[in-house]
Amino acid sequence: MVYYFKARPEVGDYTIFMGVDKYENDELIKYGFPEDLWFHVDKMSSAHVYVRLHKGQTISDISEGLLEDCAQLVKANSIQGSKVKNIDVVYTPWSNLKKTTSMDTGQVSFHNSKMVRTVRVERRINEIVNRLNRTKVERTPDLRVEREAANAVERAERKLHLREKILRDQNTFADMLAKLATNV
Repeated sequence: MVYYFKARPEVGDYTIFMGVDKYENDELIKYGFPEDLWFHVDKMSSAHVYVRLHKGQTISDISEGLLEDCAQLVKANSIQGSKVKNIDVVYTPWSNLKKTTSMDTGQVSFHNSKMVRTVRVERRINEIVNRLNRTKVERTPDLRVEREAANAVERAERKLHLREKILRDQNTFADMLAKLATNV
């Protein structure tokens, strides 16, 4: 099961989501999207929280409000982290997550530690957590099917762009031939 939350409206249309347990977290790691950012309390047990950015956006495009929503949700869903002040939340693109067969269920590391960012959360802000919890929806998605469907759409878009490029190149070539023919 996956929990879905709606970010504050003023930051745009973003869905924040997290697995219900460590087994679901492994599935989210396995079938993530390139636009996903992953959040976790640093050096403590916590939920794995994700936000899916819009196509073309990167970690640098995340707004302060969206970052705060994700960080507060991670803090609130950490047994240790929810009880202490001044915790660090780490976040990184999904593509930077590293999962090996020797790791425990739900455990993850990083391909490149330089791609990991940290935000300090001084305290839990109940207004944010309560607002997010009011939008909470539980679903049992087939993450593999969702990822395969997204891959199929990406392949179709690449094919379309390639066809358009070939057509443009053919037209350019035909134009060049026509100019050469008129110059002879």
